[in-house]
Amino acid sequence: MEITLTAEAFLGAGLIFLLRVGDMTLDTLRLLMVMRGKKAYAWLLGFVQAAIFIVAISSVLQNVSNVLNVVGYAGGFATGNVIGIWLEEKLAIGHSHLRVTSSRRGAATAEALRNAGYAVTEIPARGRDGAVTLLTLSVLRKNVNQVKALIKEIDPDACITVEDVRPVWRGFWRA
Repeated sequence: MEITLTAEAFLGAGLIFLLRVGDMTLDTLRLLMVMRGKKAYAWLLGFVQAAIFIVAISSVLQNVSNVLNVVGYAGGFATGNVIGIWLEEKLAIGHSHLRVTSSRRGAATAEALRNAGYAVTEIPARGRDGAVTLLTLSVLRKNVNQVKALIKEIDPDACITVEDVRPVWRGFWRA
């Protein structure tokens, strides 16, 4: 491998880097759409991602002996993954299921969540130290942080777990 330090070599490697960032950002989003069952979005993202990939890889293969191209390709791959994850977190597409375990303030927490418009199921349960209330609710992912903040405001000691869920049918959903 050789290192060519010309303006043209840096521009080529920079272009490869940017193409790969775009390619991997779309690939990460595409995979998340596949996992959420969003077929049309997955198809569109996959189509664009594949086209960008072909341009990026052919640019590297035209001059694979230049290490800057390889560094641009690898750096774009890594950076695109991170940007894709960050972007998907900001978009917060989909639904989440929260499970709240409260040893003292379960009824008050459920009431506050209902007053805020969320459907909550209360289940009496038994934990390590005795009786607890188990609350379950499903919300849009974009609302998870505000729901967690409301729960913590009412019961700072509550245990909260969050899981991503697939689309649901029936029941009450605050959209």
